Amino acid sequence: MSQPEPPKIEFPCEYPVKVLGLNTDDFESVIVEVFHRHAPGFDTDTVLIKMSSKGTFNSLNITITATGPEQLDALHKDLLATGLVKMVI
Repeated sequence: MSQPEPPKIEFPCEYPVKVLGLNTDDFESVIVEVFHRHAPGFDTDTVLIKMSSKGTFNSLNITITATGPEQLDALHKDLLATGLVKMVI
């Protein structure tokens, strides 16, 4: 029995991204700067920040207007390259 294909994303679209990483003083500013490079003009007022219960990790929820899979792949790679990010969802 074959697996059904996942639904295709139609670009451009509003695309939520959750970034999980270490709780450091510069986590938010570094991550937001990466998003500005790949999705200039996203609304920084909608960025949601949440700290883990033990204070070890932070998560940022950011919604961008995604233009294509190449943009999302490059964003993912640059986020991981910061050394602060543990996971991008």
